[in-house]
Amino acid sequence: MSAPPTSAGTAIVLLSGGLDSAACAHLLQQAGHSVTGLFLSYGQQAAGPERYAAQKIARHLGISLCKLTLSSGSRFGAGELTGRNAMFVLAALFFGRIAGGSIVLGIHAGTPYYDCSPAFAGAMDRLVAEHTDGRVRVLTPLLDWSKADVLAYCRDASIPISKTYSCEAGAVPPCGTCASCRDRAILGC
Repeated sequence: MSAPPTSAGTAIVLLSGGLDSAACAHLLQQAGHSVTGLFLSYGQQAAGPERYAAQKIARHLGISLCKLTLSSGSRFGAGELTGRNAMFVLAALFFGRIAGGSIVLGIHAGTPYYDCSPAFAGAMDRLVAEHTDGRVRVLTPLLDWSKADVLAYCRDASIPISKTYSCEAGAVPPCGTCASCRDRAILGC
């Protein structure tokens, strides 16, 4: 599903601390959903700064933030990680113990990875719906939005962009050279 349902309910937003997840949390909150953020640490280089940004966004929005650490002993760098978004959705379903409502993923148009595609979003929604007899759905409200659309929404909604974090290298200050940093530079944020 690409838009928030008309009836509000519980929404677990996968909150990474970046622009996309911040926009999703705000959008669902404004639509009347009871929003909880879920931050996943899975061995990514940027886990520390991302968690800090997710905490700042959650405080700004007045929502709870749950933190989940998945440990394999591996460290993951920048770029596409096959199955990452599927792991996020299934971790939210399994550990979030959501009895009904939505798991919200901030994927948007213009991203070349399969797990940011409409086909992926539909497949995950069907999988989660089948596992929960339709009580839980996967929402991807930004699926048709460009990154510029997400930034414009954040600005219009007064989401504090300076509190978000998107550097794949986990550098503080951000490295300025990874794909996420280059995207932010192009957008002027």
